[in-house]
Amino acid sequence: MSFGEPHIHYMVCDSTNDRARRLAATGFPSGTIVTADAQRSGRGRSGRSWEAKAGKAVLYSALLRPLAPNHRLLPLAVPIAVAEAAEAVAKVKCEVKWPNDVWIDGRKVAGVLIEARPEDGWAVIGVGINVATEPSEFPSALQATATSLGSDVTVAETIDALNERLGYWVAAEESEVLEAFRERDALRGRGISWDDGEGTAEGVDEQGNLVVATDSGEVSLGAGEVHLKVA
Repeated sequence: MSFGEPHIHYMVCDSTNDRARRLAATGFPSGTIVTADAQRSGRGRSGRSWEAKAGKAVLYSALLRPLAPNHRLLPLAVPIAVAEAAEAVAKVKCEVKWPNDVWIDGRKVAGVLIEARPEDGWAVIGVGINVATEPSEFPSALQATATSLGSDVTVAETIDALNERLGYWVAAEESEVLEAFRERDALRGRGISWDDGEGTAEGVDEQGNLVVATDSGEVSLGAGEVHLKVA
């Protein structure tokens, strides 16, 4: 599997995911990517906004079709690809915070938003990576929790690395995805809480759900079900 052709780039757009979804609906092939220097309506999981200074972040969406059985673990495979791409261009070590954030030293450097249409056989893979944003350039609410790859890294080389690693990981066997995710799991052993409970994260199960030990036993959390708070 390869990504990067065709490559449609905007100086400014509403959302690269929105543009990629429109292309998917009109029949564009798998491997198509949409990028932008800046977005007006970038978003993350659960409708959160994704903010970035123009030209200082990867704003990227890729089209994948057709969907295969192993793509049920796409929410785990994509953050692994992002982590490896980041490590390929910068001297960093990345962890993955289930379900869709990539961390460096406990700070978020990247996020993933996958929007799938199984009935139509395609998915749009949205990725945002902070590349060269200075700490003072982050919104005040994020300055304590966000980070970047570094000023010596370019957006273009990060996109190239992401295309390559994404191509590998979307085709990987489920067992390889699970093993790689578990090696990068930022939550395992940490206390977490959500609206209906709290406990200690114990890793992911074979379906990609988060397993949590609570006072009343183990529970399995789906990515669409909870908003985690990490101790």
